[in-house]
Amino acid sequence: MILACVALAAGCVADTRDVSQEDQHDQVSGLDRDMKANGSIVGDLMVTSSAFEDGDRIPAKYTCDGQDVNPPLDLQNVPNGTQSMVLIVTDPDAPSGNFVHWAVWNIMHVSEIDEDSVPGVVGRNSYGKSSYVGPCPPSGTHRYVFKVFALDAVLELESGSKVDELEEAMRGHVLSVGEIAGRYGRA
Repeated sequence: MILACVALAAGCVADTRDVSQEDQHDQVSGLDRDMKANGSIVGDLMVTSSAFEDGDRIPAKYTCDGQDVNPPLDLQNVPNGTQSMVLIVTDPDAPSGNFVHWAVWNIMHVSEIDEDSVPGVVGRNSYGKSSYVGPCPPSGTHRYVFKVFALDAVLELESGSKVDELEEAMRGHVLSVGEIAGRYGRA
């Protein structure tokens, strides 16, 4: 019983801010497996940022210790036939698993996502909010993955939907995927 309580408590601690327990787990990695298995990815979408290099530290400006705004992203190699894009930002190092910081869909075919912007329809993150919530690890340094999907459709999904609903709507529509990851640890 004690071990079960300890395990449950460890899974619930993902940040020092309010967290919605119902959205702790997402299935982004499962969606990736499905796409690779059926060969639906036609090319690699390139995602870069002028704010940080892949694998480098994310500036505090984009975190809970700064302005808590989304960083700018540049998108290249968007495939022909793209009707919309999806951006999902996760912390795979969170104690509870793949913690969702932001989910946005129906981003129209663009070559960049501006800093401090709302580029499409926003879903519910693991905090239970429909907004960007930047990196804010409870301890240590965590990785934060900004994953962009190019789709052959515009999604019929309401604002505030959960990531699992988003992923279900995306199934069969992903043309390409790309990502950039940064690290952040609180001082």
